[in-house]
Amino acid sequence: MRIRTSRLVVAATLLTAFLCAPALSLAKSKNTQRNTLAPAYVDIYDYLPDWQDRDAWLDITYQLKLNFLDVCGDTFCEGEYANLEALSYRCSVETASGNIGECVWVIAASSEDINPGDGRVVVALHQWQCASPLAAHTSATQLVAALKGRNPIDAMLPNTDKSIYDGLTECL
Repeated sequence: MRIRTSRLVVAATLLTAFLCAPALSLAKSKNTQRNTLAPAYVDIYDYLPDWQDRDAWLDITYQLKLNFLDVCGDTFCEGEYANLEALSYRCSVETASGNIGECVWVIAASSEDINPGDGRVVVALHQWQCASPLAAHTSATQLVAALKGRNPIDAMLPNTDKSIYDGLTECL
């Protein structure tokens, strides 16, 4: 009797697995499809189609840091926070349209003092997230083309009369 019961259990288990396999496979493929769908937005570097455009973007971000150093001493780097540093300039791109979602320049600053009583260094930190004044429907390729060169901080942003510098002055 035990052998028959065991065989019946094994047969029922196999039958259940056989009947449920297509449903499990279908559910698994739907989950895989959901996980493999392209994200709505990506970093501009990841969006750009070829190495020349990605290389141009790296040059633009490098030039922006140099430009910031050039203008900092005469403008932003005075007052409460004299030690400003341009950390990164990042842009998101909508994958379906190729349009920029937003570009933000992250700036950090510190002010340090020595406590005369105990010799400790007292640090005050501050950060800014400065959005660039981009026009709606600015494409990634338009932005890269507009910012190429040695002075991207002052370049006119596509379809605007503003520059990245203008966005910084409003932010800082």
